[in-house]
Amino acid sequence: MIFIITILLLAADFYYLKNIAGRRLVGLRWWNEVDPSTGESQWVFESLEPGTRQINATDSRFFWLALYVQPVWWVLMAILAIIRLQFLWLPLVAIALALTIINTLAFSRCDKFSQASDFAGGAFGSGNLAGSIASNFVSRMFRS
Repeated sequence: MIFIITILLLAADFYYLKNIAGRRLVGLRWWNEVDPSTGESQWVFESLEPGTRQINATDSRFFWLALYVQPVWWVLMAILAIIRLQFLWLPLVAIALALTIINTLAFSRCDKFSQASDFAGGAFGSGNLAGSIASNFVSRMFRS
C-alpha cells in the first residue's frame, strides 16, 4: 500500500511542479508535443514575458534548490535500499528518479531558453547591443 501511495504522490508532485509551481514561482512551464504525422516528439518551453510579473527571489531560490536536491535525494535512497538489501524499493526509486530528472532537465532547458530569448529580445529591441550585453551579464550574476 505504501508503494502505491508513494507512486500517486510522485505523480501529483510531477504534475504540480511542472504545471503550477514552476509557473507561479519562476514563471516557467514546459510540455511535450508529438507531431501526429511523423510521431516526432518536441519539447515546448514557455516563460513569462519580462515585466509581466515580478518573480520573488526567495521563491525562485527555493524552487531551484528543491529541483536540484530531489534527484540527489532519490539517489541516496537507492544507495540506502541497496545497502540494506531492500531491492523491492528500487523500482519505486527508479520511477521517482525518472520523474525528478525529467523535471530538472526540462526546467533547466526552459530557463536557458528563457534567458536566451530575453537576451535576444533586449539586444535587438533596444538598438544598443553593447549596453544590452552588459546589462544582461550583470543581471545574470545577481539573478537567483
